[in-house]
Amino acid sequence: MPIHFSDAEFAARKRAATQALTDAKLDALLMFAPESHYWISGYDTFGFAMFQCMVLTSDGALALLTRMPDLRQARHTSTLSDNDIRIWHEREGANPADDLKTLLDDLGVSAGRIGIEGQTAGLTDFNGRMVRETLGDLVEASDVIRTLRRKKSPAEIDMHRRAATLSDDALDAALHTTRAGAFEGDILAAMQGAVFKGGGDYAGNEFIIGSGEGALLCRYFSGRRHLDATDQLTLEWSGAYARYHAAMMQTLIVGQATPSQRKMHQTARDALEACEAAIKPGKPMGDVYAAHADVFDKAGMSHARLQACGYGMGAVYTPIWVDFPMFYEGNPLLMQEGQVFFLHMVLMDSDAGHAMCLGHSVLVTKDGCERLSRHDPSLFEL
Repeated sequence: MPIHFSDAEFAARKRAATQALTDAKLDALLMFAPESHYWISGYDTFGFAMFQCMVLTSDGALALLTRMPDLRQARHTSTLSDNDIRIWHEREGANPADDLKTLLDDLGVSAGRIGIEGQTAGLTDFNGRMVRETLGDLVEASDVIRTLRRKKSPAEIDMHRRAATLSDDALDAALHTTRAGAFEGDILAAMQGAVFKGGGDYAGNEFIIGSGEGALLCRYFSGRRHLDATDQLTLEWSGAYARYHAAMMQTLIVGQATPSQRKMHQTARDALEACEAAIKPGKPMGDVYAAHADVFDKAGMSHARLQACGYGMGAVYTPIWVDFPMFYEGNPLLMQEGQVFFLHMVLMDSDAGHAMCLGHSVLVTKDGCERLSRHDPSLFEL
């Protein structure tokens, strides 16, 4: 069944969203973020790469303007009826913003105060300019739905738990296939295959894999190699179930770890545990970053750490699985029970040529956090 939540859950989400519009003194919200579409209606597509907008009004009307290829997609995956779906006509010189204005006229809100989600990959600068030229002044309102999505319902938490199980399965596959002489492509295939075999989805961005010098990179890049007899392999990946994520990160050692690598691993583990201890509902996210930085800096590894140590997890779409906000210095945003975060402890020592990364996802509980992974953040020598 492509709709993953009950009618009652979707109704509760819409009530919360319309109240948020009222609180923000908005008559309507132009939703361009695919995460918003999915959260409020179940609509699941990569059609956001083209012009597509979902409109929510403060009285609870919900309508989608999209292209013809996504008509059946919306019927199949969402709670929208045919009356709620509009198709803009693709032809030379077409301006879908004109169709959006007509939709707003029909909903009776075109003269009202209208918000727009501008901080999303679902709205290019070109399309955003087109919308503003057609509709006039709009209110930046990217946080309206995003704020509601941060605290997960029990049903959403179950999805994250399933995603975490798939992440663990992928790590098991990596541990089974990583050895001297192994081909990175085989390791990657085993990890992704474990997710698919478990009923999961493509993640919001590519699985990150790099060995040798490439182990010091924390972005995917094209090109595979075979592992040396002594090597290091950095992996960052996420299981995804019903689009919900639970990312993990690990540097695996091929052969025997050096004393430096052992120290880096122990420091990364200490930092991970310090971050877990700093996660408390009602406390600022900056506390978690400070805990991470304190451990690394006291160990003399400030030169090798990053300027963030994790971020939110959720049901997200390409190009990245990051579901903001992030753990960075001074972030004042207060954590809430029911949030899910990915904690990543990243050490990249370019001078030594060593990487050591550890990370897993956690659920914020009423007095702390719970690890979602069944794996202990051990040092793996393969």
